[in-house]
Amino acid sequence: MYLSFSRRWAVGSATVLLTLLAACGGSKSAFTQNGQGSYYADKFAGRPTASGVPYRPGKLTAAHNTLPFGTKIRVTNTRTGRSVKVVVNDRGPHTKGRIVDVSKRAARKLGLIDAGVIPVQLKVVRAAGR
Repeated sequence: MYLSFSRRWAVGSATVLLTLLAACGGSKSAFTQNGQGSYYADKFAGRPTASGVPYRPGKLTAAHNTLPFGTKIRVTNTRTGRSVKVVVNDRGPHTKGRIVDVSKRAARKLGLIDAGVIPVQLKVVRAAGR
């Protein structure tokens, strides 16, 4: 079927717009993920993270395997509903089945310290660079 010029232009423009939104991280703002969360051991304090900044247990930071550094995410304990916003500055966790490692301060806010591992939901609050 042959489309008129104006209709082809509209379809092409929509495709370009969606491609630009995806490239700029527009689709990442809707990113959510469910799985197991844990927290950094004290022995990592002061050691450099994958982004180059040292791990500080008193900061609200996290490690994720794929989200860009600087992405702000909300981590929610799905058992209790408690949540905390953290910034991704490291890669990990490196244990099968886990989707996030949070700093000790974030772990306290989530009620994670005693449990060690909890079911969590991640949601991107702000894409990196925004």
